[in-house]
Amino acid sequence: MPAPGYLDAVVASTQLRPTPFVPEVVLHCADDAYSVWINTSTTPTGARDDSAPMPFWSFPWAGGQALARYVLDNPDLVIGRRVLDLAAGSGLVAIAAAMAGASDVTANDIDPYASAAQELNAQANGVRITTLTADILDAETDADVVLAGDVCYEREFADRMVAFLVRARRRGADVLLGDPGRAYLPRGSLDEVTSYDVPTSLTLEDHTTKRTTIWRPQTLDDARRRNG
Repeated sequence: MPAPGYLDAVVASTQLRPTPFVPEVVLHCADDAYSVWINTSTTPTGARDDSAPMPFWSFPWAGGQALARYVLDNPDLVIGRRVLDLAAGSGLVAIAAAMAGASDVTANDIDPYASAAQELNAQANGVRITTLTADILDAETDADVVLAGDVCYEREFADRMVAFLVRARRRGADVLLGDPGRAYLPRGSLDEVTSYDVPTSLTLEDHTTKRTTIWRPQTLDDARRRNG
């Protein structure tokens, strides 16, 4: 369970709202990321920590919305299976997996405020998930299903993330990545599963709707079959 201070900060900075593309799920969301950052970047002594991460957990991003929608509409992907949601932010995808019938769901993020939001959001939706606050991208996972929404916005992070996803797929996990066309998405090493037009906010994006695709990372064998 995240520390009470993190939980209190999330509650004070957000309001519970239905997710636009996944109205079955309610999330603690904010109107203004900077205001949330001010609240969550203050140290116990009252000083400002300018290195504190932006509160990505306080909004439902397009990639996560699409992936959550896909999971809820295709529950056979996760029913009775162990699921890992990487860079989980608000926990939207993890919550969708739990609602769809996964036997065990872990939401992973490096931001302790994200973990607090995940816990609160899971409670608000009547499901149980495990939160894991750590960088695990250089490790391995034994999850049956690995999900990642909107994670290709920085080159180094995207490279590490995709490498983790490919390793998980090679090991035998079902792996899906939701992405609305971020700059560092490695399309050449991915297979398209489906696409959605996802409602977004001009606070976050340059359009009110983003075409968002669900991708499956290729293994070397996949690439060979694809190229004949």
